[in-house]
Amino acid sequence: MKRVKGGEEGSNGCCSKSPPEACKKVRKELSEAPEAVLARDVSEYDWSRLPQELLLHIFQYLPLLDRAYASQVCRGWNQAFHMPELWRCFEFELNQPASSYLKATHPDLIKQIIKRHSNHLQYVSFKVDSSTESAEAACDILSQLVNCSLKTLGLISTARPSFMEVPKSHFISALTVVFVNSKSLSSLKIDDTPVDDPSLKVLVANNSDTLKLLKMSSCPHVSPAGILCVADQCHGLRELALNYHLLSDELLLALSSEKHVHLEHLRIDVVSENPGQHFHTIKKSSWDAMVRHSPKFNLVMYFFLYEDEFGPFFNEEIPVTHLYFGRSVSKEVLGRVGLHCPRLVELVVCANGLRPLDEELIRIAKHCTQLSAIGLGECEVSCSAFVEFVKMCGRRLSQLSIMEEVLIPDHKYSLDEIHWEVSKHLGRVWFPDMMPTW
Repeated sequence: MKRVKGGEEGSNGCCSKSPPEACKKVRKELSEAPEAVLARDVSEYDWSRLPQELLLHIFQYLPLLDRAYASQVCRGWNQAFHMPELWRCFEFELNQPASSYLKATHPDLIKQIIKRHSNHLQYVSFKVDSSTESAEAACDILSQLVNCSLKTLGLISTARPSFMEVPKSHFISALTVVFVNSKSLSSLKIDDTPVDDPSLKVLVANNSDTLKLLKMSSCPHVSPAGILCVADQCHGLRELALNYHLLSDELLLALSSEKHVHLEHLRIDVVSENPGQHFHTIKKSSWDAMVRHSPKFNLVMYFFLYEDEFGPFFNEEIPVTHLYFGRSVSKEVLGRVGLHCPRLVELVVCANGLRPLDEELIRIAKHCTQLSAIGLGECEVSCSAFVEFVKMCGRRLSQLSIMEEVLIPDHKYSLDEIHWEVSKHLGRVWFPDMMPTW
C-alpha cells in the first residue's frame, strides 16, 4: 500500500490531518527496528489488527473505489470502510453513458449509502449531466434522505437543461425533504433549478438560524418577494448569488438592517433573455445603505447584455468590486464605469468593437483607485494609452491579462517595445497574451 506524506492532500478531496497516536507509535517502532528484523516483522504483521484510528487515517487518503477494494480484505477493514467519519462528505455523480463520458456513482453504492450512511451525510453535492434522467435520479436520492441532517447541499448541472426539465412538483417535493429534515443547513447551491417561493419559505422555517450561503442564479420560479423572505429571516446570511431580476431596493435594505450580519459577498448575474429586454433601476440610496452596513463586502456583477440594454446601469455611483462583461460593451458604458465605480477591484471586458478605449482606460485608472486586475479581449487600445494606464495604476496591478491583438502600435511604442515599458512600471516582467496558433 502506498504511503502518503502527512502534508499532502488526499485524492478524495479530504485535507490531511496530524497522524493519530497509533500511527506515531507504529512509525517510531519501525524506525528503531534493525533492517533485517524490520523485513521479517513487516511480512509477518497481521494487517487485520491495525487500530481503527489508524485505518481511518489511511482510508481518508484513498479514493472511494480503492476504499471499496480495501474493505474486502478482512472484516476489520470492512468495518473501517463503514465508519461514519468517512461518509460525512460525499458527491453523487449521475451521468448517462449515452450523453456523458464522465464516470457515474454505481447504483449499488448509492443503495448502500442510503441504507447504511444516510444519517451520517453532512456535506453533499450532486453533479449531473444534461439529461433529465440524471436529474430525476438526483431527486429520487434526495427524497430518501429523511434521516440525515445536511449542513451543505449543492446541485450542480454540468450542462443545461438538467434540473429545469424535471417536473417541478417532483423537484420541490425532493428538496423539501432535505429542508424539513436538515434543521442546520448552512450552505445551499441550487442554480438553474425550478425552486420556487413556497419551497424557500420551508427552507427559512427550518434553517433560518444556520443558513450562511445561498446561490440561486437562474431560478425563474422565484420572485423578488421570495428572496426578500429569505433576507428578512436569515440574519446570518453572508453570501448570496442571484439574478438581477430578483434584486430590489427592499432586498438591499433588508440585508442592511441592524439585525443582519455583515454581508461578505453578493453576486448578481445580469442576463438578457431577449434583445431589448427592460431592466429596472436600483436607487443609489439603497446601495449606500448596503455599504454603510457592510463596508468590506464584495459586489460581483456579470453582464450578458446587448449594447442597447445598458441604459439603466452605471448612471449613478454603484459599489461594484468585480465587473465582468461577457458580451460587447460600448465606449460610453465603459466611460460611465470609470466615473461611477470607485470600489472597482477587477474588470474584464470580453469585447468592445473597433473604436480604441484610450480615454476610457485612463478615466478608469484615475477614478478606480483600488483596481488591481484587468483583462481585455476583443478590444483596441493604443500602445501609448495602455502604457499611461499602467503607469497610473502602478504596481497595484497584480493581474494584467491583455491579448496582443488588443494593442495598436503608434508613434511612441511598437509591440516589440511595449513589454519593456510596461514591465518597468509593474516592477516585474510582463508580456501580452498571445492567441495559440494550432
